[in-house]
Amino acid sequence: MTHQAILALVSAIWVGLEIVVSIVTRGTSREDRGSYRVLWTLLIAGTVAGSMVKSLFRMPPELFWVGIALIAIGIVIRATAILTLRRYFTVRVTIQDSHDLIERGLYRWIRHPSYAGALVSFVGLGIAFGSWLSLAIILAAALIGMGYRIRIEERALIGHFGDRYRDYAARTKRLIPGIY
Repeated sequence: MTHQAILALVSAIWVGLEIVVSIVTRGTSREDRGSYRVLWTLLIAGTVAGSMVKSLFRMPPELFWVGIALIAIGIVIRATAILTLRRYFTVRVTIQDSHDLIERGLYRWIRHPSYAGALVSFVGLGIAFGSWLSLAIILAAALIGMGYRIRIEERALIGHFGDRYRDYAARTKRLIPGIY
C-alpha cells in the first residue's frame, strides 16, 4: 500500500467514527451558540487547505508514520473521553437536567480530553500530509475552532455548575496536562 492509500484508509476510519459519534450523540441546545457548525467549518476548511499545499515546505518522508500514529493516538484519546462521559457527551454543547460534572479518567487532569484527542489527530494529519505548511494551516484552524468551542462550553458549564466548575477548572488544565 502506498502512503497515500494508507492515509486515505486511516482518514476514512477516522471520519466514519466521527459520523457515528455525530449521529448517536446529536442533541440540540441553545447553549451551543453555533459552535458545532463553526468548529466543523474550520476543521474542514483547514484540512482542505492543508491538503492543497502539501507539496510545499516538505517534511522528511519518514515522519509520515509519526503522523499516522498521532492520528490513531488522538482517536483513542477522544474515544476514551467520550466513553468516560457516556450519556453526557453530545456533539452540540448541551447541559442536561441530570448533568453531572465528571472528574475521573482523563478528566482528572484536563477539562477537554475529547478536544485534546482531536488536536493530536489533526497534528498527525498535518504531519502525514508531509508539509510544514499543511501542519500549520490545519493546526491553526483546529485551534481557532476548538478555542471558540471551549469558551462556549465552559460558559455553559459555569452557568450550570457555578463554583463547582470554577474549582474544577482551577485544579485542571484545558488541553495539555500541567501546561494549558
